[in-house]
Amino acid sequence: MEMNPRILLVDDETDFTQAMRTTLEARAYEVVTAGKRGEAEIMVKDCRPDMVILGTIMPRGDAFLFHKWLKQTPRFNDVPIIVINARREEEIIRGWRKDEGMRCEADDFLTKPIEPMALIPHIEKLLDKATQRIKVLVADDHAMVRDGIRAVIDLQKDMQVVGEALNGREALDKTIELSPDVVVMDIVMPVMNGLDATRQIHKECPRARVLMLTQYDDEENVLASEQAGALGFVPKAAASSRLLAGIRSVSQGKRLTYSPN
Repeated sequence: MEMNPRILLVDDETDFTQAMRTTLEARAYEVVTAGKRGEAEIMVKDCRPDMVILGTIMPRGDAFLFHKWLKQTPRFNDVPIIVINARREEEIIRGWRKDEGMRCEADDFLTKPIEPMALIPHIEKLLDKATQRIKVLVADDHAMVRDGIRAVIDLQKDMQVVGEALNGREALDKTIELSPDVVVMDIVMPVMNGLDATRQIHKECPRARVLMLTQYDDEENVLASEQAGALGFVPKAAASSRLLAGIRSVSQGKRLTYSPN
């Protein structure tokens, strides 16, 4: 069963927190709260929120430090953040400093007072954007490779594995059936190799982008992959971050320039 979006509300003003909780829960959001920076960091680790609403907490500067920690922690740096700064008359005591505001990487920056209902459109817009996942089909005849790729992708909030294929023929059939955004395709597979499968996918399912993944990263295979219609080429020995960057790039229709280094 699909879970309701979970929002972490970080603020030490009881009235504001209660009003926000009541409004959000009435809209079927799951709400967890924290009133201090350390507590907020623990809650992020424990509940993995879909969004953070970062209000005012004391001492001054802790809101910025929590925001900075969130953006610098790889597991959580893709969580959308709405910052709600202190009221103008309290800004010098509780608000963000000018230099902190200039370094802010929040998705939205608002100022109190704000009606909870007025925040709903901001929340819905960011959550809609965050939940638009890249659908990935993994085609490789080795279960260990498929499992490894799935494990890496499952940690990403912006992508999901929608299917697996053991050979090129199955990759073509599942591309037609599942309409993935990206097919991660091995070259050497039984029944139909990855190059032939890519040609057919490029012809029959032009909206599906192919990212070739192989242990044979010589120039001949790179060229053959491009000629077959693949938008990118990543060696199996490459780091997982390179594979993820490749998936994100080709999903947008961008050609991934191959580099052996």
